[in-house]
Amino acid sequence: MKKNFLLCGFTGWCLEILFTSFGSYRKRELQLMGQTSLWMFPIYGMAAFLKPICSRIKHFPAGFRAACYSLCIFLGEYISGTILKKYHICPWDYSKARANIKGVIRLDYAPFWMAAGLIFERLLMHSKKKSSTTAYTQLHKNNASSDI
Repeated sequence: MKKNFLLCGFTGWCLEILFTSFGSYRKRELQLMGQTSLWMFPIYGMAAFLKPICSRIKHFPAGFRAACYSLCIFLGEYISGTILKKYHICPWDYSKARANIKGVIRLDYAPFWMAAGLIFERLLMHSKKKSSTTAYTQLHKNNASSDI
């Protein structure tokens, strides 16, 4: 779980920096400055909790899975944003956006969260396969060395 938390945290940070860099490009700011906040690392890291959901819905169509992940991410964003806003440390404020809910989530970001959810799914499910393969390889090596 710790490895997946770190993996999701770093991935989320990178995705956010890329996303905000594209925003700079749209404003014709060619430095392409991206930004994030330290608060975002644990928030993105919590995507590791999607792993059991990924396992249960892996046989459903990608669009359905993406919608499920988007709803989970919206819920996490709403809860974390509401808590951080209470202490005046929320790094985002969507109050001026049309499709916002209490300034902490933007419904028009659903496609981005769907894509992010599928990226996290790929990382989390690949991580599972890799660790299983590693365990198998290690077991096989141990059995081979005991035969000698």
